[in-house]
Amino acid sequence: MSINAVTASNQGGTTGPAPSVEPTPGAPEAPVRIGRKHLMLDTSWQEFANCLGVDPDLFFPERGASTREAKEVCRGCVVRPDCLEFALANGEKFGIWGGMSERERRRIRRRRALERQGLAPVAVSGESA
Repeated sequence: MSINAVTASNQGGTTGPAPSVEPTPGAPEAPVRIGRKHLMLDTSWQEFANCLGVDPDLFFPERGASTREAKEVCRGCVVRPDCLEFALANGEKFGIWGGMSERERRRIRRRRALERQGLAPVAVSGESA
């Protein structure tokens, strides 16, 4: 698998193709680092997702609109954990991914950052530590 092009901002002001990234045959695909971001490129899980064929607008509701219908599609999805990890690894800031909203994913990122620093997770309103 290779990355065809990277935006100028990710290349520190230069444009052009990114280096080719070839995974080891049979090995799970590791995240690729471009600039400060680690991009998770393996999306093979998507072909098993409950949302396959569903209108994508459902998963990107207007600000303040209900996320209930999108989360209902995610409920019971066999690739829900993969979807959530993809969104977390790629810094997805919008939409419902893995059955979680932007705010819910932000809490997970915050908790994981604290855990990496060796600090006890701090309870956030509406979430148990």
